[in-house]
Amino acid sequence: MSKVVSTKEQGLFIGGQWKRTDEYTSVWNKYTQKQIAKTADATQQDVNLAVEEAKQASKRSFPAYQRFEVLTKAADLLRKNQEEIASLLVAEVGKPIKESRGEVARAAQTLEISGEEAKRIHGEGVPIEAAPGSQNRQAFTKRIPVGVVAAITPFNVPLNLVCHKVGPAIAAGNSVVLKPASATPLSAIRLTEILFEAGLPDGRLNLLTGSGSKIGAWLCENPDVNMFTFTGSPGVGQRLRERAGLRKVALELGNNSATVIHHDANIEEAAKLTAQKSFNNAGQVCISVQRVYVQEKIFDRFLEKMKEAAEELVVGDPAQETTDIGPMISETEAARIENWVQEAVKEGAEVVSGGERNGVIYKPTILTNVNDEMKVCREEAFGPIVAVAPYKTEEEVIDRVNDSEYGLQAGIFTNSLDFAMTAADKIEVGGLIINDTPGYRVDHMPYGGVKKSGSGKEGPKYAIEEMTEERLVVFNL
Repeated sequence: MSKVVSTKEQGLFIGGQWKRTDEYTSVWNKYTQKQIAKTADATQQDVNLAVEEAKQASKRSFPAYQRFEVLTKAADLLRKNQEEIASLLVAEVGKPIKESRGEVARAAQTLEISGEEAKRIHGEGVPIEAAPGSQNRQAFTKRIPVGVVAAITPFNVPLNLVCHKVGPAIAAGNSVVLKPASATPLSAIRLTEILFEAGLPDGRLNLLTGSGSKIGAWLCENPDVNMFTFTGSPGVGQRLRERAGLRKVALELGNNSATVIHHDANIEEAAKLTAQKSFNNAGQVCISVQRVYVQEKIFDRFLEKMKEAAEELVVGDPAQETTDIGPMISETEAARIENWVQEAVKEGAEVVSGGERNGVIYKPTILTNVNDEMKVCREEAFGPIVAVAPYKTEEEVIDRVNDSEYGLQAGIFTNSLDFAMTAADKIEVGGLIINDTPGYRVDHMPYGGVKKSGSGKEGPKYAIEEMTEERLVVFNL
């Protein structure tokens, strides 16, 4: 068990030092609802001090090979402490232990890839001598770190999504001010310890806990923050962009992910994968399956197989090895999902499986007889519910997938290359996954959406491009 899973007070980390404050916020075990720690509430003075420490650190030398060494060592330390940190995720998120181990492994890989990319940052030659009057000139570009990056992260994947922001930022030569989610800050605190154990220089990572709205506003007010990278709700993301002004902003704002099951798909495989990716982490994943469109010829068979697969999932204590689905992040969120389902049923939807709440636990729920205007189809649920509906033609289903404010990822199960390629051209998403669900992600791929799902890309190589500026250098020889 992690040393931070206790009732002791966890401070802020600023300029290489832990700092106490006057006020603290409790962190709860999401399954037992018992307090496991308290984290410091940052003041505006703390925020400004963290930004200043980050700014000064970014001026000091930190060569690429040293950045590689630190990130690689931190990845190794994550792997060595996998069980401890996985237990921490079980407690603060309510994520099943099997899934928590996977998150630690992925977080280690994200840091490792970030370290590797630190050695590959480069510009390119620009043939300006080809322009009339420039025959005596030569030019090249180089990538320059933006400076201070403010990273604001969500509760659902609190270790790996922090690594997806902190890893590339450090690899690019920036300094970071990190604000983890108030509900799940402990894995970010542990990661901070690991990065400094790995040799990260003072000031290169500063950690603030406390009110997200207050700290976010104070960061936006500070002109020394050069870039914001945020994962969370569209409303908060939009306000952040408005406040950031002309500064760089990268946003990942969610989805109501669609999956298409065509008549030529492997029905059993598609049903199994769709059930798994609808309900992992209690559906609290940006790319969890929420809308399933099934070709009408196979609708009944698919629905039966998906129901079977969903009802095989074990729901309960996330610390148990056999558990597939644990609690939601709070009873308030579980009650919200319960209300969404009840509203859909009143509007004519049918509960095929699930539909029951027990405190913070909401059973995996499959709805059918839905229409595309229902809240469970139109908005982002971020919970263990999925709506399944039939379709007739390829053109119809592409239009229905696109009839959304979101566009992060979508999935299609088909053996038709023509349909797959048509979908690749016409479906409005940042990523289209063929013969798998939108829940597929590996950590070095470009990941990001269109429309209300945000802007910018994650994945270390692509995040580094976001977190650097391209500078042109011209020689007059």
